[in-house]
Amino acid sequence: MKQDELIRLFAGRLRRILERGSPDWERLQEIRLRVNEPFLMLVDGREYFLTEEGTVTGERQKACRVSAQEIRETLEYISSYSLYAFAQELRQGFLTVPGGHRVGVAGRVILEGERVKGMQHISYLNIRVSHEKKGCADQVLPYVIGEGQVRHTLLISPPRCGKTTLLRDLIRQISDGTGEFPGCTVGVVDERSELGGSYLGVPQNDLGIRTDLLDCCPKAEGMLMLVRSMAPAVVAVDEIGGDADIRALETVLHCGCRLLATVHGDSMEDVRSRPLLGRLVSSHVFERYIVLEGGKAGVVREIFDGRGTRLYGRGACLC
Repeated sequence: MKQDELIRLFAGRLRRILERGSPDWERLQEIRLRVNEPFLMLVDGREYFLTEEGTVTGERQKACRVSAQEIRETLEYISSYSLYAFAQELRQGFLTVPGGHRVGVAGRVILEGERVKGMQHISYLNIRVSHEKKGCADQVLPYVIGEGQVRHTLLISPPRCGKTTLLRDLIRQISDGTGEFPGCTVGVVDERSELGGSYLGVPQNDLGIRTDLLDCCPKAEGMLMLVRSMAPAVVAVDEIGGDADIRALETVLHCGCRLLATVHGDSMEDVRSRPLLGRLVSSHVFERYIVLEGGKAGVVREIFDGRGTRLYGRGACLC
């Protein structure tokens, strides 16, 4: 990860604090700015505060505090002084910057009828650090690819346990091909710019040479658009859930595409108990279920086949 591309996003004082300090950049997940609140970072699931000297501390009273002016200045750097050019992304509550890092924003929402038109008085920023971990899908790939084709696969994981990172590397390897698999066309619907981390339409993360991506597009609509226009062999989406998502998945399946998807969940039983997802499970739509370990990013707990037979049951670190 290029830490310089992150540091230069911040207002002057905050930038100097980061330059003086020595955060663990490879394990850094988030940097949070809130008006008049402590300068905070999330590293490997644990929160730390930053002091004026750039050192990390667990003591809130020692943390430097972020001003409203520093948040405005940071936004100017993030948007290259053209925040209006990112109006579409702001309506969804985030911006994507070079390197694939995503900046979540919150403040006063402007409504047009019942729809979000924009945002003003932005007072909260969450810089989510993008991490590519090429090869993290190596151990699960033999379960996903078999007999020359991709098996319909659902990744199940609690938040912040590596499901998006794992899906990203599966997409890359399936698109590029491996020694035993020639590679195929993958269509990706990236509703929140997390898989590709696209900046001005160009993915900052490596999704492979045969991948087509729809950025900032609703999943249900995007899946149908890809099937109609790009003829993918595989369709990949992150975090399915609603009724529209499930209907679109079924349409993708009926068109003969293979499916890669993720869902928030703690176990097979958790997914099976939900009405919409449970219907897919009972119909044996998916041929593989990969369950990630809660509290440990990138660790596979179990792998099941489409009928619920456990194929793998030991934790194995993928990262």
